[in-house]
Amino acid sequence: MTIRLRGLWGFGFALAVTVTFLLATPGVSFAQNQDPAPNTAPAADPPPSSPAQPAASAPAPSPSAAQKTLPDKPLPAGQTSDPSAGSKDRLFYAMPNFSTVESPNQLPPLTVGQKFKLVTRSSFDPFQFAWYAALAGISQAENSEKGYGQGWGAYGIRYASAFGDGLTEAYMVSGVFPSVLRQDPRYYQLGHGSFLHRTGYALSRLIITRGDSGNAQFNASEIFGSAVAAGIVTYSYHPHEDKTLSNTASVWGTQVAYDAIAIEVKEFWPDLRRKFSEKKHAKDQN
Repeated sequence: MTIRLRGLWGFGFALAVTVTFLLATPGVSFAQNQDPAPNTAPAADPPPSSPAQPAASAPAPSPSAAQKTLPDKPLPAGQTSDPSAGSKDRLFYAMPNFSTVESPNQLPPLTVGQKFKLVTRSSFDPFQFAWYAALAGISQAENSEKGYGQGWGAYGIRYASAFGDGLTEAYMVSGVFPSVLRQDPRYYQLGHGSFLHRTGYALSRLIITRGDSGNAQFNASEIFGSAVAAGIVTYSYHPHEDKTLSNTASVWGTQVAYDAIAIEVKEFWPDLRRKFSEKKHAKDQN
């Protein structure tokens, strides 16, 4: 099932306006450096028979020891202590966002099994069943892909078709191609800089990704994976009249556009989540 590009770009524009409005007021953070409390107790006079000894003081900790005494930096909301397991975060507290990394640090590479486990966890999340049901309903209302017809039977076919399209694209882009090409299917949030800079960075992730080695690479998993997925779904179970090269290209372009919007949401969602949490905390304090 194809989502109209016009609707996608309209949603993307609305998203950009919303994010800009919500981030218009920058948050203020305060760094506090605590100095050790001075020793106010009078120093005892040294014994006459022995030379004066310097006042006892705790030995200066080594850099490694000092780091251990600092409180551990809390994990970003939804993140697990095991990076390879993905996060527990959800976009707008509903949509699975398990493959987003909010830390800029390089994480250990995922094994082939971990890549497939991550995409399976996202693809079969309960939210996805409701999502594809809604997409099938929209397709039914618009009577898109008329070869499916109308009625509850046609709706069931549209639902299965939507689910099949989503699964095929997800596994090709985040499982099969990343495993073969040894690329990291996770999205690493930038998290700093201007709105335009972060927007450009997020869009660039469509063509640039991290390899398992940590180096930047051409994102063949996204570009070629989505193209292969579009060809598979178009020429397999979709209506005969839709099995054309032009329709395949349209499905490919639509999916890449959808992924672009999803990446933008992943980039700015942590900022929005923090603002929501701050407002909730302020409300609870009143």
